[in-house]
Formats: sequence, C-alpha cells, structure tokens
Amino acid sequence: MKMIGYIRVSTDQQAESGLGLEAQRKAIEAYAKNLGQPITEFYSDEGICGALSLDKRPGILNAISALDKNDIIAVAKRDRLGRDPLVVAMIESAIARKGARIASAAGEGTDNDDPASILMRRMIDAFAEYERLIIKARTKAALLVKKEKGQRVGHIPFGYQLSQDGIHLAQNEQEQYVLKQINILRKKGYSIRETAIKMNKKQLYNRGESKWNHCSIFRVIKGADNNFLM
Repeated sequence: MKMIGYIRVSTDQQAESGLGLEAQRKAIEAYAKNLGQPITEFYSDEGICGALSLDKRPGILNAISALDKNDIIAVAKRDRLGRDPLVVAMIESAIARKGARIASAAGEGTDNDDPASILMRRMIDAFAEYERLIIKARTKAALLVKKEKGQRVGHIPFGYQLSQDGIHLAQNEQEQYVLKQINILRKKGYSIRETAIKMNKKQLYNRGESKWNHCSIFRVIKGADNNFLM
C-alpha cells in the first residue's frame, strides 16, 4: 500500500493563502507522518477550477493512474478534489474502481464508509459547491460595479484604451473608426467572413496591425462594450 498526495489551487487563489500548494503539501505530509505512512509522490493541478470535469484535470488523472489496490490519495481538504458534487463523485468512482480510497487530512468523514461518514462527505461537497457559487456571484457583482464606473474589467476591449490614471477606460479614436466601418459593412448585409475580407482590403486592421478573420470580427461584434454593433 502506498499513499499519494494530491494538491490543487484554482486561478483565483493566491499561493500564500491557506489553500496554497505549499500549505496543502505540509498538511498532507503531517497527516501521513501521524499515520506512519510516507507520501510516495505528489500530483498537482495548478490554476485549475474545482468545477472542471475530470478530463480537464491532468493532475488528478495522473494520480488515479498511479494507484494500485489498497492505495490512498491524500488531500488537505475534500474541496481540493473539486467544488462540484458531480465532479467529486466521478473522481471517487474512478478511485474506487482502482480499489483505492481518498483520505482527507482534515478528516471530513473519509476515515471509513459508515452511513454517518458518507453523509458528512456529501454535506461537505454540497457546501463546497455553495461556496464556489457565492464566490462567483460576488466576483460578478464586483466586476459589474467596476464596469459601471468605467473602470477596466479584464482585457481592454477593442475600441478603448487605458486613460492616464491607469484605471478608467477611454475611447481609442483609431479603433473606434475601425468599429464604425465594421458596423457599416454589417448594416449593408455583409456576412462576418465577408466583413473581415473587406476590412483587410481597406487595410483597416485589428489591434497590433493583425489581419481580421471571421473569428476576430465575431468577437468584436459580440463584445459587451460594443453593443452598437449588434
């Protein structure tokens, strides 16, 4: 029997936080030491959202592949496996098929499979998903407030540039002219692909002087800050 460690952080978690990779590693190592069972290897998913499906999680897939019968995958907390109950259930099923099991350094009902422990695990998974949805809602609300204030949110949309204060957005006159030309072509009935061809012939290029294609034209048309193009 061997014990394998698995650690994960999502894109919005800082390395120095309580859920950072190093903090997780130390928690797992301390747990393994108390059991007198050394960790043979660590697998990780860095910058991976806990809601992503199993096929998009190379770290956990490799960890599962390394399992033999009676082996253990140790995590600092169950939510490191995922923040979607369905995803966690798929991971548990894959591990069970290998004849192995999951152990949490925080306990969380992973010591055995009695009804109370199974119930605890399901409740923890449900609260992990709830926390993920709350974080998502708060982030969306915060970004909306910034957007309403005219502040930069994510990448700078085509047609705009950062103002001198480095926070707010200001119109880029040259790119706004390009947007108007796209709008004119679309109103004339040209398809997205035909619009790209026409714009390139006019030498009215995309940002960075790169040529337009149907994908880049589509992104500009669908851009939230360019609703006049719809």
